[in-house]
Amino acid sequence: MDTDNELRIDPPHRELLDQILDKWSLSVLNELCERPCRFNELRRAVPQVTQKSLTATLRRLERNGVIEREVVSTRPVAVRYRITPLGKTLRPPIDVLLAWASENMPAIARAREAFDTRDGRDHRP
Repeated sequence: MDTDNELRIDPPHRELLDQILDKWSLSVLNELCERPCRFNELRRAVPQVTQKSLTATLRRLERNGVIEREVVSTRPVAVRYRITPLGKTLRPPIDVLLAWASENMPAIARAREAFDTRDGRDHRP
């Protein structure tokens, strides 16, 4: 293999990918791609996420520059989240990953079924 084309995932890359491609981040980014949202709007849009997990997700995404937090001067004061220009650049690579997953799901399902049959245990989430 040509070492120039070798796939390397260094620790900083792994950390970043873990933080922006996790289950809640993808759901939040999906919502914020459509429009800015307040915290409670995001909670309603992603009902499975706990308040604590949503808060942690928003902080991670903000820290990485993918979303921004805006304090809205209303009574009571509210906070609105929006995707940043940097965050918008995530859409094409995520679309490629989703297309790959859709295209390969039948083969993946067959591989999982073969593994589960061979292993004798149910590994479904």
